Amino acid sequence: MPPPLLSANRGHAPSRNTGGRGWKIATLVLAVVLGLSLLANLGSVLLGVLFSGPAPGAMSDSRLQEVTLEHNRSNNKIAVIPVEGIITSSEGEGVGYNLVRLIEDQLKLAAKDDSVKAVLLKVNSPGGEVLASDDIYNAIVRFQDEHDKPVVASMGSLAASGGYYVSAPCRWIVANELTITGSIGVIMHGYNYRGLMDKVGLKPMVYKSGRFKDMLSGEKPLDKLSSSEQADLEEEESMVKQMITETYDKFKSVVAGGRNRASERNQTNKDGALGRPLNKQWARVADGRILSGKQAMDEGLVDELGNWQTAVKRAQRLAGIDKADLVTYQVPFNLGTLLGLLGKTDAKTVKIDLGFDFPKLGAGLFYLAPAFLR
Repeated sequence: MPPPLLSANRGHAPSRNTGGRGWKIATLVLAVVLGLSLLANLGSVLLGVLFSGPAPGAMSDSRLQEVTLEHNRSNNKIAVIPVEGIITSSEGEGVGYNLVRLIEDQLKLAAKDDSVKAVLLKVNSPGGEVLASDDIYNAIVRFQDEHDKPVVASMGSLAASGGYYVSAPCRWIVANELTITGSIGVIMHGYNYRGLMDKVGLKPMVYKSGRFKDMLSGEKPLDKLSSSEQADLEEEESMVKQMITETYDKFKSVVAGGRNRASERNQTNKDGALGRPLNKQWARVADGRILSGKQAMDEGLVDELGNWQTAVKRAQRLAGIDKADLVTYQVPFNLGTLLGLLGKTDAKTVKIDLGFDFPKLGAGLFYLAPAFLR
């Protein structure tokens, strides 16, 4: 018989995989710790959702709460109010606020708080709806007329058309020399697709109560018209141009009035800074062209070239203070907002992130926006 095979571990106790068991224990302990941490954080979040409110001492109304952006150990405050994206009267998703009302309420809070000495309007917008821009403009005018608190506009990369419209009434305007601004004008844009409809054999059936009830319809034919149809089309075009001209004249009066009032107020500046007077020939560049910050300053549309810190320092100087905390007013996150966000679904919508947002311009409205942003 062949000799029995000898075991390599003969005479020793069987080995145990103590290393693997140790890793299992460590993993289990780590999982328990992470689970407890997640539970604690979830509890904190739920408490914040259910009992959200302003921090002690912070001013708030029923919707907004004060948030400190920059703490400089000062009893004085400068309120930062952003105007970003398309200026519209539509409500933001899940917020229940539109931009106009949000800015109006932020100005009200800044007015109520005696420690707020100035307001910084942080503008980064291509413009938007005429009426929404005008409402914000009027809110800023009222605020400065009723309270001794200067409003300083700080222009970002883009403050054109409606973005300049809301800046015009500010006591002081700061822009970077590369800021895109200007575009003082009004635009109404649409398409006539009747030619395409004729090619595919699609003919509209229109029943109307008056000659111009279908004004600006994209279905209207533009050629082979009868004399009466041609006359109606020309009259329609004349009416639209008249409305655009009326809005354009309002835009120019807003610019001239805002800049002239700012110049008058700046005559009393303690530091002697008078700002940039409006060029007497400024209307020549109010033809829709865009301007750089430097070009706008040459025309008196901007008071000073600089960055965000330049605007902060200017607000402090106009308010007569050495330093201030920067604060803003935000809609607090609460249970209603959470449920609103969770309850909104649209299975038919597919969104593609291209790294930037296209302006959402509605049909049939006048806009203060550069043509290249349509």
